[in-house]
Amino acid sequence: MFDGLSERLGKTIRDLRGVGRLSEDNIKDTLREVRMALLEADVALPVVKAFIDQVREKAMGQDVLKSLTPGQVFIKIVNEELTTLMGEANAGLNLNVAPPAVILMAGLQGAGKTTTVGKLARWLKESQKKSVMVVSADIYRPAAIEQLKTVAGEVGAEFFPSSTKDKPAKIAKAAIKEAGLRHKDVLIVDTAGRLHIDGEMMDEIKALHKVLNPVETLFVVDSMTGQDAANTARAFDEALPLTGVILTKTDGDARGGAALSIRQITGKPIKFLGIGEKSTALEPFHPDRLASRILGMGDVVSLVEQAQQNIDVEKAEKLANKVKKGKGFDLEDFKEQFQQMKKMGGISSLLDKLPGMPGLPANLPGMVDEKQFGRMEAIINSMTPKERRKPDIIKGSRKRRIATGSGTQVQDVNRLLKQFTQMQKMMKKMGKGGMGKMLRGMKGQFPPGMM
Repeated sequence: MFDGLSERLGKTIRDLRGVGRLSEDNIKDTLREVRMALLEADVALPVVKAFIDQVREKAMGQDVLKSLTPGQVFIKIVNEELTTLMGEANAGLNLNVAPPAVILMAGLQGAGKTTTVGKLARWLKESQKKSVMVVSADIYRPAAIEQLKTVAGEVGAEFFPSSTKDKPAKIAKAAIKEAGLRHKDVLIVDTAGRLHIDGEMMDEIKALHKVLNPVETLFVVDSMTGQDAANTARAFDEALPLTGVILTKTDGDARGGAALSIRQITGKPIKFLGIGEKSTALEPFHPDRLASRILGMGDVVSLVEQAQQNIDVEKAEKLANKVKKGKGFDLEDFKEQFQQMKKMGGISSLLDKLPGMPGLPANLPGMVDEKQFGRMEAIINSMTPKERRKPDIIKGSRKRRIATGSGTQVQDVNRLLKQFTQMQKMMKKMGKGGMGKMLRGMKGQFPPGMM
C-alpha cells in the first residue's frame, strides 16, 4: 500500500533536502507536489485541502524558515500531519465488559467480511488470549454460513451453527446465550452484505444491532475502492453507531487513499488492516507507524513486534550459542532461518517495514520469489541427516538423488548449496565477533539511513 504516494513524496522531500533555506516559493512548490501526490493516491479532495493548509501554516513558521536543516523539519511536519490525519494513535478494541463481548461486523458484499471475521478471531485468540465464538447471521447465502464454519475451523474459533430458515435476530439471541453458557470471552457476528447500500439492508442490521447491543460495531471495507470506501463508511455510520473500520485488501492497494480519507470523513478510527489472504494477515492500525512507512522511514516497531510473536526465542538462542562456540552453521539451521522468515510474512513484508526500502527499485518485492522458500525446504527435506550436517559430502550422485526426491533440478540443488555457503561464511564472521566489521562491509549495499 502507498507505493505511488511513497515514491512521489520521497522524491519531493529528497529535492527539498538539498535546499539551504526554506522560502515561501520553495514551500509553495513542494506543497504543490505533495498535493498532487495525495490526489493521485485517491485521497478525497476536502481531506487534501485541509492537510495542505495545516502543513503550510506550520511550514511557514519562523522555526522552519530559520532552521539549519529545513528539509528535515519539513519532513517532521508532514509526518506529524499524516499521523493526525489518520488518527494519531492505535484505537484498540474495547473488550472491558462482562463476557461475552459482542463484535458486530458490517459491510458490503465482496469486502472480505467473513474472511476478516476469521482473521480477527485468530488475532483475539493469539494476541489477546481470548476464547472466541463466531456466528453467521447471513441467511441469504447458505455458502456464507459454510464458509464461516470452515474459517472458524482453520483459526481455532468455536462456530455457532445457524440456518437460512431462521431470522437474524433469533440467531443472534441464541448465539449470545450459547457464548455465555460456554464462557466465551468474545462473540463475533458476521452479517449479510449487499452489492450496494439499500434501505432493507440497513433496517435489518439496525434491528440486529438493537438485539445484540454490541460493544464494537466494525465496518469492513475494501481499500481498493478508494474514496468510495470513505463515502460508504460514512453512509453506514449514519445508520449504525460504528466504533471503527477494518480496511481489507491493503496489500493490493498501491494508492492508499482510503486509509488517509476515512478518519477525516467519518470521524471513526481505522482499527485494523487486512494485509493478505492468510488468516494471520491482519494487523492493528498504527497511524504513526504508517506515516513513517509512507515517508520511507520504515516501521521497525511493528517489525520487532512481529518477530516477538513469530520467532521461536529458544531456537534462536540455540543457534546464537552454536555460532558463538564455532560449532558451525548447517543446512538444518539454514532451513530454520527461512521458515522463521515465512512466519513473519515473507521477504516482501519485511522489506516494507525496513527504513530506506521505498528508495529501492519499485519492482524489487516482485523480483523476490517467495515460492523459492518452499523449493528450498523440499530440497533440504530430501537430504539425509548426515548430508544436512555435512553439506560438503553432497556430490554428483547425491545431488541427483536429492533433486529427484524434491521434484527439482540439479541446478536448483547447486543454487541452494551456493546460497548456504554464503550464509555460512557470514555466520563464521559473526561467530568470531566480526559482526560490526561485517555490517560496515555491507553498509554500501543498503540505502542511506538503513544501516
